[in-house]
Amino acid sequence: MLTYIESQELTFRLFVFFSIFAAMGLAEWLFPKRLLTVSKAKRWLNNISLMLLNTVILRAIFPLAAAGFAAWCANQNIGLFNQVSAPLWLSVLVCIISLDGIIWFQHRLFHKVPLLWRLHAVHHADKDLDVTSGARFHPLEILLSMVIKITAIALLGAPVVAVILFEVILSGMALFNHSNVAIPPAIDRWVRMLVVTPDMHRVHHSIHRYESDSNFGFNLAIWDRLFHTYRAQPDEGHYGMTIGIKAHREDQHVVWLTGLLALPFRLFSPSRPDKSVSNKNSKKTP
Repeated sequence: MLTYIESQELTFRLFVFFSIFAAMGLAEWLFPKRLLTVSKAKRWLNNISLMLLNTVILRAIFPLAAAGFAAWCANQNIGLFNQVSAPLWLSVLVCIISLDGIIWFQHRLFHKVPLLWRLHAVHHADKDLDVTSGARFHPLEILLSMVIKITAIALLGAPVVAVILFEVILSGMALFNHSNVAIPPAIDRWVRMLVVTPDMHRVHHSIHRYESDSNFGFNLAIWDRLFHTYRAQPDEGHYGMTIGIKAHREDQHVVWLTGLLALPFRLFSPSRPDKSVSNKNSKKTP
């Protein structure tokens, strides 16, 4: 099985991605959580167009992608697990968890550094959340993320199969936790003990900065609890909260592809979410 995954990387990744995309899209239609405020057709057209553009740019600049780079590191004996003897299952597990933690730190960095926030604002300016939001990122953020990722792969000496599985898990979980799916609270409460759920991540897309600066995880839920950035629920509730960036809620440019690409380069920096202070101690809620 592992040999097949390595030899059929692109086929395997595309199959899993589109399977999860279709499943979450269907689930949103059958069990929607919130009413959408923007035309779904318009958002899907532009978000998916941005996703396709990112794929072309990424493959053009990094033709080997992360898995190909991992294979090169293995041939050159670069990185921790290419230098030490360890069972494959252990190296795969350690590398997947480590890469997930690195992506968590990267995400938090993109919120804290103003220049990086300009890029990440493209993701947060989405006025609704659904499965397409999980793939809505500026091309420069995607490229910077790849640089960080391959640096981590080189340091870890991550096995090729670990990198492929991590990429599949990361993209699949991004589709899942950005989806507009209503999951029963009793189930959500248990699932979010391990992984990030749609209700947990939705808090991160609030217009309020005290909520936007929480729940940075895309996959494992442990990081936000470990580093005290976990917030269980939005103060205004999932049906009353507002998604996006307050200054751009009426900005029509952030819907269209050309506006998304231009957003980081506008004269004025894309505004951060409102920096108001919470009136409730939501962090203590399970």
